[in-house]
Amino acid sequence: MPGATAPRTDPAPLLPDVSPVRVLGTPALEKHDPALLRELYRRLVVGRRYNQQATTLTKQGRLAVYPASTGQEACQVAAALVLGERDWLFPSYRDTLAVVSRGVDPLEALTLLRGNAHTGYDPRASRTAPLCTPLGTQAPHAVGLAHAARLRGEPVVALAMLGDGGTSEGDFHEALNFAAVLRAPVVFLVQNNGYAISVPLSAQSAAPSLAHKAVGYGMPGRLVDGNDAPALHSVLTEAVERARAGEGPTLIEALTYRIEAHTNADDATRYRTEPEVDAWREHDPILLMDRALRELNLLDDELVQDAADEAEALAARMRAEFHADPELDPMTLFAHVYAEPTSQLREQAAQLSAELAAEAEVQH
Repeated sequence: MPGATAPRTDPAPLLPDVSPVRVLGTPALEKHDPALLRELYRRLVVGRRYNQQATTLTKQGRLAVYPASTGQEACQVAAALVLGERDWLFPSYRDTLAVVSRGVDPLEALTLLRGNAHTGYDPRASRTAPLCTPLGTQAPHAVGLAHAARLRGEPVVALAMLGDGGTSEGDFHEALNFAAVLRAPVVFLVQNNGYAISVPLSAQSAAPSLAHKAVGYGMPGRLVDGNDAPALHSVLTEAVERARAGEGPTLIEALTYRIEAHTNADDATRYRTEPEVDAWREHDPILLMDRALRELNLLDDELVQDAADEAEALAARMRAEFHADPELDPMTLFAHVYAEPTSQLREQAAQLSAELAAEAEVQH
């Protein structure tokens, strides 16, 4: 069959960057908007304090579990910042900082991890999908929403956030295939922090990089320093604009590191060394921004203090809100499960309602 084995498209333009894209510490930094650089610094500082306070709340028993994104704040902040009001964010369970950076109240963003509800915020109001605990299942959802929006003629882009572990799931590969075939306006951001809980990347993938996986599906792959906030912002902005222009999806791999344990239930010392963690502390996203902005005389005492004050105010509000015990209605378990409740769900709801009524009768 003549031409049957020839590539359908030239793979060269789809290949990822030879080395991770960097802006901090390079001449490219001077081309960036000073106001944007200062805003990125502010958000990183506030985001770090958010992570610290949420971790503390977990130790106090106010949260059932918290997967911290400490060390990955640049990915979280940049992802939220590049989206427009009509765009959608599809986060994983580690992406609560991205959700908060999108404008969702911390109490609402952490309700799921508190164990109080399926999700604590209205996805339609915030245009943010519920935090996804099963690995990778948010990726096909992002593709479906983005494709539907395009069919309706809406200039909407969906951004799906995943970890490196999520790329080992079938949902991830199915999402990439559908996105490329449909040319859906979706961006996949993979935060490669080196481990899927305790499984190192070398035991997950033999590819040169996770970004190389994009070529097999017919979309561009990008490789970026995940602790370089301006670089992330630039690469994500290009991908979002490309998607909005009808040019299809992009897969972005951000090389970063999870400084804290996988969750409060994890003992990270069993699978990684302290020298490894210390080396990544020297590549901390806040430290990198601080050094770079000071060299450009863009970081003054006022900005440092304002960012610190805002961070502490957020932490104080989180402490106050989480120390108040919520009033929960068990019947909300059955809300937002199906548009039309199934007969089994109605039966379960009726049974619970009867049990609650009986308890109330005994108490009175």
